[in-house]
Amino acid sequence: MKTRWPWFTSMSLSLLVLAADVAVPAQAEDYPTRAVRIISDSAPGSSVDVALRLVADRLGQGWGQQVLAVNQPGGGGSISVRGAADAAPDGYTLYMPALSVFLPTPGKPANLVPEVPRDFAPIGFVTEQPMFVAAAPSLGVNTLPELIALAKQRPGEISYAVTGVGRLTHLTGELLQYRAGIKLLLVPYSGGPNHALNDIMGGRIPLIIEAYSGLAGAIQAGNLKALAMGAAKRLPDFPDLPTVAETIPGFNAVGWQVLLAPIGTPERIVRKVSDALYAVVTDPEVKKQLARRGSYPRAMSPAELTAFIQGEQRQWKPILEQLASKP
Repeated sequence: MKTRWPWFTSMSLSLLVLAADVAVPAQAEDYPTRAVRIISDSAPGSSVDVALRLVADRLGQGWGQQVLAVNQPGGGGSISVRGAADAAPDGYTLYMPALSVFLPTPGKPANLVPEVPRDFAPIGFVTEQPMFVAAAPSLGVNTLPELIALAKQRPGEISYAVTGVGRLTHLTGELLQYRAGIKLLLVPYSGGPNHALNDIMGGRIPLIIEAYSGLAGAIQAGNLKALAMGAAKRLPDFPDLPTVAETIPGFNAVGWQVLLAPIGTPERIVRKVSDALYAVVTDPEVKKQLARRGSYPRAMSPAELTAFIQGEQRQWKPILEQLASKP
């Protein structure tokens, strides 16, 4: 027995390794066999949340499993980063952060600004949302140049609402002030755009910066006037709405969402989710539904996504440094 034991042990280990190699592809092929969670840093009802739920629903339809949207806003995205990074890397918890999560905004600990692919496995791009600058009729402006002229007459008096300090709505306001040479009064809200809209309707706040889906109802009802939006060029769905760049050349403020997985998630599962996401964001009906909400999906491979995120971090670095230098 003693002479046969080493051979038996070696043979057993070989069989176990072979079984594990066979099991991993089978596991990826069967995935998902239960509900999948997608963590987001967004507040319920925000433009990011609206896109998240539509994409999650379509992924669930394709997989035949429930895909749950999990909102974990706050802390400049740090709460959601912790929740997603600490999740089991088995494909059943994914992460759909927005641009602001990847930016080292003032007050955010440096170790909670994720880097891809160091901290998360890239899956694919979801959608982008140009920021809209909109004013209450009571402010008496109909165009962005009129707003800039009024702000120069009343420096620091005109308040503007954003959904959170350090988020793109806030950074867009800072970029607008920096490039236009004006001073506005920041009023941050943490519960999504609905709280801010209530104050706008009540006449307490005259200006808001947000993606279109968060403002659509108020704009359509005439309670808000869209002045300009932050895309590089006019959008087909809003042909009469000027871009900020038409007044301030080179201005660009577009939010976006991407899909990531915790580090250690099997490559075969990452690839399967990436393929499923590609099918969703290239579906004509999904594109149509998102466009009506001011969101525009784009397909990217994991490698393209990594390069895109790193490029965006470089682009926003100057405005963040300028913001950090403020007292």
